[in-house]
Amino acid sequence: MLLLAATFIEVLCGFRLPPEACKADWPDWNRFKKTFINEGGRVIDLGSQNHHTTSEGQAYALFFALAANDADSFKLILQWTENNLAQGDLTAHLPAWEWGKRNDDSWGVLDDNSAADADLWLAYTLGEAGRLWSNQRYASLSVLIANRIAREETADIPELGASLLPGRAGFHPDENTWRLNPSYLPLPLLKRFAVALPQSRWPELLATSRRILLQTSRGFSPDWLLFRTHEGFAPDKQTAGIGGYDAIRVYLWGGLMPASDPFRIQLLEKLAGMKQYTETHGVPPERVDTATGVAENTGPAGFSAALLGFLQASGAPNAVTEQKHRIAALPFAENSNAYYDQALSLFGLGGYEQRFQFADDGSLTTVWSKTKACKTP
Repeated sequence: MLLLAATFIEVLCGFRLPPEACKADWPDWNRFKKTFINEGGRVIDLGSQNHHTTSEGQAYALFFALAANDADSFKLILQWTENNLAQGDLTAHLPAWEWGKRNDDSWGVLDDNSAADADLWLAYTLGEAGRLWSNQRYASLSVLIANRIAREETADIPELGASLLPGRAGFHPDENTWRLNPSYLPLPLLKRFAVALPQSRWPELLATSRRILLQTSRGFSPDWLLFRTHEGFAPDKQTAGIGGYDAIRVYLWGGLMPASDPFRIQLLEKLAGMKQYTETHGVPPERVDTATGVAENTGPAGFSAALLGFLQASGAPNAVTEQKHRIAALPFAENSNAYYDQALSLFGLGGYEQRFQFADDGSLTTVWSKTKACKTP
């Protein structure tokens, strides 16, 4: 295990770049920081009832800070995450997924279960920060968290294989049933760990994730689903096969995949229902019944931003143009309480504007890391 970790760190740190060599001018990130992140590094969901914080929000903010070459914010956000969500030690604990105001008016962890998607983004972003900023601690933390995810948030599901569960506990309701979330499977991140840790569970986790996405995307992706032995995939009872605020990220992650990845073509074809709906109606739906294709309501502007890369890769230029006009007509300030909507926008617009890109091996390229003046001689 030590040799494996050392090899991964060598991969991450093989490229040298000082974090303050240049700053990426990203106004959307600056507005996000001003609106949602307090001076201590806590990402606050202003639209929630108790202004809570999630590990997802912290992990996303770390990624955006790295994409913007904002090392100071990165350090602050990471420190708050470790101190408040991981009992002060990310080397020993996965972050709790929810923190906020308790019934007795004290503040702290509200639910100590983990969230695998947040943990995956945390481990990935730390690894890429370690590589791009030549930071050994970040690279080492990435390895430790990736190993812990593989131990604590996965299951060897009969007839399916090694699979990433949505969290540490609560997703295996009976002996033959597992509850899964396709939006928790951003393939570039899984590819990065599969390439960098080839002797671990990550290559199989990548292969199973691809299978889950292909077999459960039937024009649209569901928010949640079940897998039952001897039966296969089935609609989740709690969400009844609806695709909405979780599933929008499946299209987002698919659109962020590199064009050279042959799997991207397969996935986009399986998700063609969303392309066709958005082309026909001019806006994405808020929710879709994935069994019938019947949609309801109009998705927020963040959905339009999340679909930019997906629509572009799917060959829908007119739909891309319509979504860009819609985003411009709904500026940030008019929807400032919607943390999740704005996070989707940062991912979608940032990827579309090529502020960051994922390479074939899952590694991250940013505007500032491609600038010669930002690199060490």
